[in-house]
Amino acid sequence: MFHQIPKCILDTGDKSKRGGTWLPGSTLNIAECCVIPTDHPRKDDNSLAVRWRDEGSDDSKINCMTLKELREQVMLVANALDATFSKGDAIAIAMPMTVNAVIVYLAIILAGYVVVSIADSFAAKEIATRLHVVNAKGIFTQDFILRGGQKIPLYSRVVEASAPKAIVLPVSGNNVGIKLRYQDLSWRDFLSSTNHYPRPNHYSPVYQSVDSVINILFSSGTTGEPKAIPWTQLSAIRCASDVWCHFDIQVGDVYCWPTNLGWVMGPILMFSCFLNGATLALFHGSPLGRGFGKFVQDSGVTILGTVPSLVKTWKSTNCMKGLDWTKINTLGSTGEASNVDDDLWLSSKAYYKPVIECCGGSELASAYIQGSLLQPQAFGAFSTVAMAVGLVIFDEFGIPYPDNQPCVGEVGLFPLYLGATDRLLNADHDDVYFKGMPMYQGMCLRRHGDIVKRTVGGYFTVQGRADDTMNLGGIKTSSVEIERVCNQADDCVLETAAVSVASQDGGPELLVIFVILKNRHDRKPEELKIIFSKAIQKNLNPLFKVSIVKSVIEFPRTASNKLLRRILKDQIKQELSVRSRI
Repeated sequence: MFHQIPKCILDTGDKSKRGGTWLPGSTLNIAECCVIPTDHPRKDDNSLAVRWRDEGSDDSKINCMTLKELREQVMLVANALDATFSKGDAIAIAMPMTVNAVIVYLAIILAGYVVVSIADSFAAKEIATRLHVVNAKGIFTQDFILRGGQKIPLYSRVVEASAPKAIVLPVSGNNVGIKLRYQDLSWRDFLSSTNHYPRPNHYSPVYQSVDSVINILFSSGTTGEPKAIPWTQLSAIRCASDVWCHFDIQVGDVYCWPTNLGWVMGPILMFSCFLNGATLALFHGSPLGRGFGKFVQDSGVTILGTVPSLVKTWKSTNCMKGLDWTKINTLGSTGEASNVDDDLWLSSKAYYKPVIECCGGSELASAYIQGSLLQPQAFGAFSTVAMAVGLVIFDEFGIPYPDNQPCVGEVGLFPLYLGATDRLLNADHDDVYFKGMPMYQGMCLRRHGDIVKRTVGGYFTVQGRADDTMNLGGIKTSSVEIERVCNQADDCVLETAAVSVASQDGGPELLVIFVILKNRHDRKPEELKIIFSKAIQKNLNPLFKVSIVKSVIEFPRTASNKLLRRILKDQIKQELSVRSRI
């Protein structure tokens, strides 16, 4: 809903803008678009906007909020923001993705502020880094996080991060369960600043240009300072249209994806629901157990998103047995490479509905390769380049492979890309995404960093990051390819992570497999080394061999669940260095 309509869809006249100028001249407030009734998609004041349930309340009625109720709560918070902050301030959210977190997110944008997305799993140092990068003036958080029946401190981490003014929500009830700093406010006191307003539930939105910043997200921060990635109103339009195209989201759908506003799937989920007229389903607690599955059943979820490690846990614990997931029409998966057997198991829980794989990034506000309901789907694979995306796969010399030819190489994206970033707050955008990339048909390709395999038949699989590629005896392969084989090598294996390190004596790189074993299994590393080597030699290359196997309890991961192979690599390098000195 434009306040001022665009002059055109795309203007490519300004050659300094590699991604083009989209919807030039238009102004709007994308949060307003989320909370007002519309004819298309058809949503009215009584439409169900949000459904949710708290962990531990498995037999209680599902909580519901209509569009009118959501709008009034968002406008109440917007008024309270104006009483507390100055226009344009960057205001962080570091809390689970609850219904109140969604209200706060929309209110910040409605009132002309900028959301700063911080995952609630971060340590105090990581929270402090992100607050400092964007010069945040405030932060919304909770006193505790409820996970698996345990109360995990959150506000104390925010305080340790020397955060600015904090508005603290209670994990349950109406009162926070912790003493606050003098400058901080409880949720109740924050809202009370509007008590003297004649109409506290009404607010006039702040209209801004379509390319104005509404949200700052962060890269995973696997190396150095995390990149501060600004989302504009175009980003919200992009992610909502992506889900419309690839998941066929419709009015009446109930969309659930366990995630957090601190990583990209949180805003994608929210905008995809509210801009397409679907209902957002939120579980306030851990998605690892049966309580989450029963919420999916009871709330009538029709689109369920996952990450592969979550599915692996459900499958290994059999916690979803006996639940009715027949209302699910479509399943989704993102965050890491999927396991074919786990995808098959997941699909079977919903009477073999398709699993739509998504691979993209925060800087794209979307996926660049996805599944599509218009095509046959293959488990663990992407059936198409995403809507309105152009890409090529190029070899190590920067030469693109012909379209539709089966190949493996680094992916390069066409620069014209609705919703993708054209700036970074703490790095040079051109250096990060364009410098050193090949030219193609007069365009400098945009870097994404994935190694992609295009199969016979035109499907895609992601082989890992360009920096996860390993050279084993002069043969290049990827961590993901080796992990796929090792994950299926023995019944005792829950998950593996593959890295390669230089030998202390020179020569070929050493292949190291870190493994998490299933409960009650106690295989020795030397046994696993033989099992993994045989599987890799049979399925990948007879010249590959495993040098070291290390059994661990868990893998280091980012807040968005990406496996931090770099940390594992550093650990084994340190260990080999010590051995060498001894």
